[in-house]
Amino acid sequence: MARPRKPLLSRDRIAQAALALIDEEGLAALSTRRLAAELGVSGPSLYNHFATKEAILDAAADTVVAQVDLSMFDALAARAGGGRDGTGRDWRGALLAWGRSYRAALTDHPHIVPFLATGPGLRPAGLRMADAVFGGMVEAGWPAAQATRIGALMRYFVTGSALGSFAGGFVGDAAAYDPADYPHLGQAHLLPGHREQVDQGAFETGLRALVDGLALQYQELRTAGG
Repeated sequence: MARPRKPLLSRDRIAQAALALIDEEGLAALSTRRLAAELGVSGPSLYNHFATKEAILDAAADTVVAQVDLSMFDALAARAGGGRDGTGRDWRGALLAWGRSYRAALTDHPHIVPFLATGPGLRPAGLRMADAVFGGMVEAGWPAAQATRIGALMRYFVTGSALGSFAGGFVGDAAAYDPADYPHLGQAHLLPGHREQVDQGAFETGLRALVDGLALQYQELRTAGG
């Protein structure tokens, strides 16, 4: 039997095509008609794999989250007590590594970040990530309620940092920053040319400040708990 000219449809192929379309043109570009055309199939054939367009979007979003490394939380659980010696070493390193991997995945697919910012919903990779972070923090000695807050806090910070560029929000025209009006912005027109350096540096500064602040709270909990 001759092989089909076009690869057969699958949930993964549809999700990947949807993500590619969103990456190129934004969330508004995704429609079942447009996606079917990109895949070279009829629109109704998509519904053999997904009940709605929203389900396709969920799968595309989950494809991004699946790229985030979670192995650092497995290491915490395997250490029989993780950071419970009070040093905070293990869980701090886990949060730093996860935060960097999480942001890298989002900045590779910036157009889908606003959708991801709404939370994991019932998306498997998103739920696995939430489970790994919560479990890792509890294993390290955080109370369950605080572990939940830490997961939420990190998500707010990482998704917020990936939603846009601070440096990219300035224009490259020095004349736009008249020193009479903006005496401290004489170099602001140079920021767009250093976008990656500025934005990545800001993220690292904030991430370390956030984790260092949590370490102080962790020490307070340890002290209060005797």
